Amino acid sequence: MPGRSLQLSANLSFLFTDSPFADRFARAARAGFRGVEYLFPYACEAEELVRLLIENGLRQVLHNLPAGDWAGGERGIACLPGREAEFRDGVELGIDYARRLGCTQLNCLAGVAPAEVPEAEIRATFAANLRHASQRLAANGIRLLIEPINSRVDIPGFWLDTPTKALALIDEIASDNLWLQYDIYHAQVMEGDLARTIETHIGRIAHFQLADNPGRHEPGTGEINYRFLFRLLERLGYEGWLGCEYQPLLAGAGTESGLGWAEEWLHQPATGRDVARPTLACRS
Repeated sequence: MPGRSLQLSANLSFLFTDSPFADRFARAARAGFRGVEYLFPYACEAEELVRLLIENGLRQVLHNLPAGDWAGGERGIACLPGREAEFRDGVELGIDYARRLGCTQLNCLAGVAPAEVPEAEIRATFAANLRHASQRLAANGIRLLIEPINSRVDIPGFWLDTPTKALALIDEIASDNLWLQYDIYHAQVMEGDLARTIETHIGRIAHFQLADNPGRHEPGTGEINYRFLFRLLERLGYEGWLGCEYQPLLAGAGTESGLGWAEEWLHQPATGRDVARPTLACRS
């Protein structure tokens, strides 16, 4: 329905990073955010994350499935032949955290393609892992998302690097529980044509992330006409969240100093569309 207000979520892996991770929840809430996301929850006890969400009136909008040795440079294992058992274990861990955090969306990072492995084998491995994950997540009421990440600037060699490639894979797998996570920044770097792509495929996009280009800073610092895109999403009746996954331009001044672009959408009640509330249920 046209005219719906957009919902912004704060990506705590990118915003408020001058504070310890646990303190970022309160800062996000004070800034007016009603949802949060971040790369991974697995270094924290789920009960502690649930407490932070409840105390600050926040919803867990999204996190990623385990992505291998992140500190060692891995950026996902879903396309890596020979890592299937590890991937499946990660799916179960992701489901466990998501259920307790009330998170109804998990993103799967494809990973960097090994140079020595044929393209067809990489694609087949990724597709098989997605079929498995989409079924397991569906059984738990969780959406599976895949995100194209640009291979020109941020992650050279990342296999799933364009929306076109992701949409073709979604068509090939033909699962009712496989969705596109459309990161506007990454899409602009690789393909552009943002508005036409969004309007054509809005029915298959479960989540957006945003940053401007170049620089990956907040909207209004680069070439992307975010005001136009926001109005387009409102006109299309987009009901999901927009994750603020950018590096504040004036990091030393604090994230809050650069939130002027978002004033229209902050400090409003979250509707809870597609996102459940966390509970203090114990690990089963």
